[in-house]
Amino acid sequence: MFGYDWPRLHAALNDLPAALLLVTVLFDLGGALTRRESLRAAALWTLWAGVIGGWAAVLAGLKAEDALEHGEAIHELMETHRTIALVTMAVFTLMLGYKLLRRGTLSRPEELAFRVLGIAGVAGIVWTGALGGKLMFEHAAGISNAAMQAELENREAGHHHEEGEGDEHEHATPADTAKAKPHTHEPGTPPHKH
Repeated sequence: MFGYDWPRLHAALNDLPAALLLVTVLFDLGGALTRRESLRAAALWTLWAGVIGGWAAVLAGLKAEDALEHGEAIHELMETHRTIALVTMAVFTLMLGYKLLRRGTLSRPEELAFRVLGIAGVAGIVWTGALGGKLMFEHAAGISNAAMQAELENREAGHHHEEGEGDEHEHATPADTAKAKPHTHEPGTPPHKH
């Protein structure tokens, strides 16, 4: 779709709904604290948009699962990522459905319950995102074996800088990372050998 495969589409779709659902909770809390009806209305509209976008991201993620080359470590993380995402979206969807059913008129205990659910939902979003980041940045999920192999070969070949460019940053080599870092002692420590 639009030149995207399922993993890339999932990555493109998942940030905006997460931000909208976070803002939903913030608008709701702000509306409760300031008693401003405009903030409560904004919370409902962002909840609508976040739920619709969130389900689009979840559906793309479900399709991406089948499209990824992966081993057992990625598979286990994907299952947890999927479960937390589904639970989180269920929480926000139920909140939206209940608000629509009650036409936005909630009792004080219901409003309190919604705020607690909203905060739990935000925790779910953060957890889902952390797992997604771990999949990508620690396990290279979504990167084909061929692309990963080509990148490893490219990195091993190294690179060069144009004249004057090398002073801007340093690159650690594997030998550099294995060196022991010097240490210091508290002032007054008696001389000794290591």
